[in-house]
Amino acid sequence: MKRRLSKQIKIGKVVLGGDSPVVVQSMTSKPTEDVDATVGQINRLIEAGCEIVRVAVPDAKAAVALKEIISQISIPIIADIHFDYKLALLAIENGVNGLRLNPGNISGKRKIKEIVSAARYQDIPIRVGVNAGSLEKSILEKYAHPTPEAMVESAMSHVRILEDLNFDLIKISLKSSNVNQMIAAYRILSKKVDYPLHLGVTEAGTLISGTVKNSIGIGVLLSEGIGDTIRVSLTYDPVEEVRVAYEILRALGLRQRGVEIISCPTCGRCQIDLFKLVEKVESALGTISLPLKVAIMGCVVNGPGEAREADIGIAGGNRQGILFKKGKIIKKVAESELANSLIEEIRKMDN
Repeated sequence: MKRRLSKQIKIGKVVLGGDSPVVVQSMTSKPTEDVDATVGQINRLIEAGCEIVRVAVPDAKAAVALKEIISQISIPIIADIHFDYKLALLAIENGVNGLRLNPGNISGKRKIKEIVSAARYQDIPIRVGVNAGSLEKSILEKYAHPTPEAMVESAMSHVRILEDLNFDLIKISLKSSNVNQMIAAYRILSKKVDYPLHLGVTEAGTLISGTVKNSIGIGVLLSEGIGDTIRVSLTYDPVEEVRVAYEILRALGLRQRGVEIISCPTCGRCQIDLFKLVEKVESALGTISLPLKVAIMGCVVNGPGEAREADIGIAGGNRQGILFKKGKIIKKVAESELANSLIEEIRKMDN
């Protein structure tokens, strides 16, 4: 697929846009002022492959806590700011790598100029983030509903404020809980600007419904070459957001990270407890970064075929099974030892 050629910017040391890989982001759910809890969660996100993390900055305590948080983590951090320009300035003062704010929501040109001046001095990009559920009253009156065109107009109004101040370290997001609306909005915007685009479906829901909505919304746009960085939004542990994000990228052939499990949907031929087997393997290998295709098959019908395509795998039946690598059988294993044998072999490969 041909990527939309966007302007390149940097969040800390991470490059967005142009021909750089699509970057995976997430957001913490702990109170930012609780430094230990926030750092702990960020480190779990890093282990899962998160490359940029965003934190809420609702007050001065949270802004001040950024300095200590940043000293303990290894990826760039973005401060999520709403309305209060002093919090943006305080976040910059405490070492943040990026801001998420809408300049049109900050009253007074002087305040916006102060933010832009400080951000420019530190080479800190600003993400203009538009949500369908919180459009300006004037735009809603014009369009009657939060249409894709309304979302784009809102984003462009905020962008123009920054451009009028000769600031172009900008990325943009247009999020909606409506997948079709989100897709249409990004398609329109992608033809109007060359800034990097951050993709996401906001308020997407729980693990299953949210995964489906994000996979469709983000996946469709990425397949069209639109999008430079993504955040999968789930009402769940944010570590799962990162894992789902990489599965989307893997499915499209854009990034390869970690274990890809190929497993049976199960049928009447299955003679082993495949559900527990897959759950145990997936849970144990969640932090493996080496790209591997792993087959876990419940019978001999599809097992041999998958064995030829997978890097490593197991196939079982009637209380026993086989461990294979690159299509060749390594050894026969009792059903009770199938998962452990596979996990142990993969960990050896990752070392």
